[in-house]
Amino acid sequence: MGNTGSDSIDSAGQLLAQLHRYFRQHPVTGPDGHSYISGEPRATAAAPGLPYNARIVEHIDTSVQEVVDETRAANPDAGPLPDHVGAVYDWAREHTQHAPEDVQQRRDTLEYRHRLEHAIAAGDYLIVRPHRCPACGAPGLYWQEHLRKALCVNRHCARRNGGIHQQYTLAQVAFEHIRARKNIRAARAT
Repeated sequence: MGNTGSDSIDSAGQLLAQLHRYFRQHPVTGPDGHSYISGEPRATAAAPGLPYNARIVEHIDTSVQEVVDETRAANPDAGPLPDHVGAVYDWAREHTQHAPEDVQQRRDTLEYRHRLEHAIAAGDYLIVRPHRCPACGAPGLYWQEHLRKALCVNRHCARRNGGIHQQYTLAQVAFEHIRARKNIRAARAT
């Protein structure tokens, strides 16, 4: 589940299914879970560890619930959920295909944000690199795990911002990406 870079064009559904499959096939066997174990002495665990990575399970559940909530808000008559978590995005597109344009854009932005979040949860921090800074347009955002934000390291952009590097949430990166993609499609149509 290491860094695969942005060469892979996986959809949010494929990435969610990959996370789900990986953590079912690689159960946690010790109290430390799927984490780096240092050579430093540590206290003995008072209780055995969970047989799964609870953080990833929570991420998957939260992602699916967010898609369901958005879809049902746009279409209360949306049918039953699919059996597999990776198909939830197809389900959402199917049940919002005739929704107003702003609802569809919100759906697409949510799906793209989830795509970024799923890749980062799998350890692929390079997923944000090809995205452009919304302020200066320079490519090459860097993911800062401790901030949970993408950072523009372009010095000219920082200079225009009083020496401070611009930071963006994944929601902002996703919104700008979907908006740019929509503008490109509109320009091609004319």
